[in-house]
Amino acid sequence: MRLTSFTDYGLRMLMRMASAPERAFSTAELADEFRLSRHHLTKIMQRLARGGVVETRRGSGGGAQLRRRPEHIRLGDVVRLLEEGQALVECFGADGGCCTVEGCCNLKARLRRAEARFMDDLNQSTLADIALPAPVMA
Repeated sequence: MRLTSFTDYGLRMLMRMASAPERAFSTAELADEFRLSRHHLTKIMQRLARGGVVETRRGSGGGAQLRRRPEHIRLGDVVRLLEEGQALVECFGADGGCCTVEGCCNLKARLRRAEARFMDDLNQSTLADIALPAPVMA
């Protein structure tokens, strides 16, 4: 299974945020730290906010902060949220793709089980388990 860069970057942001859950992080700060596009990270942060993982505030002292303690945020749930709309294979898409073996395929059910097990395994861990070490301030 391959995760999209959207999910990869989202997990990186959350790993940093989990290192200081009481603090708000600006998208600009996270973009600088990970050398990623601020515009792209803003889209990811919006998805995380819509999914209830973070809350955002504008203005001075604003930024994004985890809505729950890191130990209460399951990795599988985050991946599922960030991968929303990304089908593992074409036939899992909303329109079913254009499968030429529909009706006689013995692979689809196995892939669905594998995908479910992947998410279940990720849900055995929380954001607290993968939090980055707090950066050392000079």
